[in-house]
Amino acid sequence: MGAIEEVYEDLDTDVEFEEFEAAVEDKVEQMGGLADEETAAMLIAHELRDEEVEGVADVAPGMNDVKFLAKVMSVGDLRTFERDGEDEDGKVVNVDVADETGRIRITMWDDMAEDAVESLETGQTLRVAGRPKDGYNGIEVDVDKVEPAPDAEVDVEARDTYRVEDLALGLSDVNLKGRILSTDSVRTFDRDDGSEGRVANLTLGDPTGRIRVTLWDEKADVATEFEAGQSAEVVDGYVRERDGTLELHVGNRGAVDELDEEIEYVPDTRAVDSLEIGETVDIAGGVIETDPKRTFDRDDGSEGQVRNVRVKDDTGDIRVALWGDKADLDVDLADYVVFTDVEIQDGWQDDLEASAGWQSTVSVMDDAPEDAADTDTEAAQSTGLGAFEAGGSPAGTGDSESDSTASGVGGTASDGGGSAAAAVAERPGEADGEAETETFTGTVVQAGSPVVLDDGSETRSVETDESLRLGEKVTVSGPLADGTITAEDVERSG
Repeated sequence: MGAIEEVYEDLDTDVEFEEFEAAVEDKVEQMGGLADEETAAMLIAHELRDEEVEGVADVAPGMNDVKFLAKVMSVGDLRTFERDGEDEDGKVVNVDVADETGRIRITMWDDMAEDAVESLETGQTLRVAGRPKDGYNGIEVDVDKVEPAPDAEVDVEARDTYRVEDLALGLSDVNLKGRILSTDSVRTFDRDDGSEGRVANLTLGDPTGRIRVTLWDEKADVATEFEAGQSAEVVDGYVRERDGTLELHVGNRGAVDELDEEIEYVPDTRAVDSLEIGETVDIAGGVIETDPKRTFDRDDGSEGQVRNVRVKDDTGDIRVALWGDKADLDVDLADYVVFTDVEIQDGWQDDLEASAGWQSTVSVMDDAPEDAADTDTEAAQSTGLGAFEAGGSPAGTGDSESDSTASGVGGTASDGGGSAAAAVAERPGEADGEAETETFTGTVVQAGSPVVLDDGSETRSVETDESLRLGEKVTVSGPLADGTITAEDVERSG
């Protein structure tokens, strides 16, 4: 065995021997006889060891040059741009490549970019040499040299269609089918350049999970064309990260198309009796109680809205506060509803409450699972905080003559945060012009005028000169007239 063969045998590299031998001969010629074949072979081996990485996952910013094998996952569009001080436009294309250890974006410029668009195909294996850097989607490699490696094996699958569990940061040209779980309205915003942008969201679920889809500008209106329960396919989406969570984005080149097929989505929900304060979880259950929507003023002067519903599974029940646009959703008694990404908070009377804010989805399912709790909606409607309907009498009483009214609780809140106050039931006196005396103990859920107290099953409006704070537990006594207690005595507990 010759000197070149011996050095090559000790070298752990994917470079073929013929390529290695040719590089050694070039090195000998470059050095003009100052190095023999063995020395030149050792120099080439040293260069390869410095540059060849075990896999894509080992590529890091700060490396001078790297070499690796990877398979083409997708080829982006060729883009042109103006270079400062030059007449000729520059050209660039991004190519996503991957191996068994991970995925990375490589960037090719000018003539190399044009060749890449014309010749590269998804699933093709490449040998890449370039310089790593921090890019918009993470680590990228500016390519100095790239060539096909048809005989090399890279055990990674190039996908035409993705599932939710397959998505990773930096993916582009993503096609994904799913069931629409929720949609949002179109929102506008001002860009730094003074132009107006538009954005909307919908959420897709498939058998492997769910993901929020963000639709930009001219694609934003697509969100209004779908309803929960329909099937759809995202075409040419790209994956970004927001607050540590992956999202699938759709821009001008992408689309969301309706599908005439059933896509299964099975949420991984938590039992109500297992919930703890501070968790963000998915829950599901039958609706046993609904309250009217109410509005409130935010600190910034804008108007918000919230609606409470109570849902039950086979382990217990919990109030869910629906904030913002979610307060307008068509959620009725006996519906089976899945709530995703709700925050568990401390409600009244140490009762847990789920807050469904902007990041949450609310999906009314066509059918409840076979093992779902049997919700007695008639009994539930006539007890607790949902016992009084707006403008009517307690459910089930049959008193159509009653002049009981329900009004929303005022105060200041922010969408998606804090506990939501329930509807307040005002009860009449025993007879016109008469006032009965009542003693009531509850927690302050609205300060100001009137004060609103809640004891966990009923609420009362209270007129008092006392300065009471939210969350205080008090006992009030006084005449009850037109549904309001005029407090003659206020006693703080504890």
